[in-house]
Amino acid sequence: MRIPAPIAYIVLYVALYAAFGAASPFWPQFFETRALASQQIGLILAAAMLTRLVFGPLVAMLADRLGSLRLVLAGCAAAAAAAAVALLWDDKFWFLLLVALVQAAALAPTTSIADALSVNTARPRFAGRPFEYGWIRGTASAAFVLGTLITGQLVSPADLTPVIWMNAAFLIAAAGATALLPGQARSQRSRSFVLSEMKALISVSQFRIMIIASALIYGSHAVHDAFAVIRWSDAGISTSAISFLWSEAVIAEVLVFMLAGPPLLDRIGVRGAAILAAAVGIVRWSVAGMITSVLPLSLIQPLHGVTFALLHLACMRVMGILVAASVAATAQSLYAFGSGALTAILTFLSGELYASYGGAAFFPMAALCVLALPFAWFGFANGRC
Repeated sequence: MRIPAPIAYIVLYVALYAAFGAASPFWPQFFETRALASQQIGLILAAAMLTRLVFGPLVAMLADRLGSLRLVLAGCAAAAAAAAVALLWDDKFWFLLLVALVQAAALAPTTSIADALSVNTARPRFAGRPFEYGWIRGTASAAFVLGTLITGQLVSPADLTPVIWMNAAFLIAAAGATALLPGQARSQRSRSFVLSEMKALISVSQFRIMIIASALIYGSHAVHDAFAVIRWSDAGISTSAISFLWSEAVIAEVLVFMLAGPPLLDRIGVRGAAILAAAVGIVRWSVAGMITSVLPLSLIQPLHGVTFALLHLACMRVMGILVAASVAATAQSLYAFGSGALTAILTFLSGELYASYGGAAFFPMAALCVLALPFAWFGFANGRC
């Protein structure tokens, strides 16, 4: 049965991001129930992050070379589901580390390939209206939260096996959802063709600068993501208030993706959106470094919709124009690699910054957004594309 392409992509994204939401917040606690020490848990999580950075571009290039993004995406989702279930077989550290790295390698290209497929199919007519990528991505963010909430109701401190089964079930659903996507012409390409296309893409200065600008702004979230909850808790903010503040950011992300972002992009263009994201980042992190009161924090948390969601929409719109379909997955993986690598480095450094300077650790993050401003201007030069 063939369903409309936008609905098919929504099904895929909901399943994929629900799988992420069902597991990623719970992995440290799951490994703890397997009698692993804190150092071992940290090693698994750090190694998985490095594995994703390496395998994301490699598998995406393979998908472009094979000319079958749907097949590779389905295979990666199924392999990740199998790896999740394998985590239940043994409690030995080295086994858990190996399986976790296998799953990380399988998951690494999934979002890049999904974005490559959906961006190439952006703005089809649906019910008489253009259907935006942001609507698809917004449902993904909502699905992440839903996956977390569902799994949170199923687990207990002594039994976190529902994390495995929910993660695996959603990943299998994502693999099956690829069959619903509209068919694409499949043509296997030589390695030299893919490499030449990738070199041509990297030679485009606007693409390179866009990656730098987005990496700087995304990376500026490092201190917030790692230490905001600790800072708020130390300041005496209750757990219910912290939950509210965190939820505000997620809700703003969904609203910008689905409602505010697309028309705002049409109005101010991608350059305006990127500059706005950098400017808002300067304000957000500067204020976050100075205050720990709930009211002002509740006013800046929704700015996440600009510093992340609006910028991501702008990047996807630029990619849809600059990137040829033959290297779409590779381009998406390079975009993800840039922000992922810098975020990993900044997350590592944020520990030292926060330990030494406390809330003032947010100020270097604001400085990164200042640095991003000229890159935003030149990297998003197509104005209203």
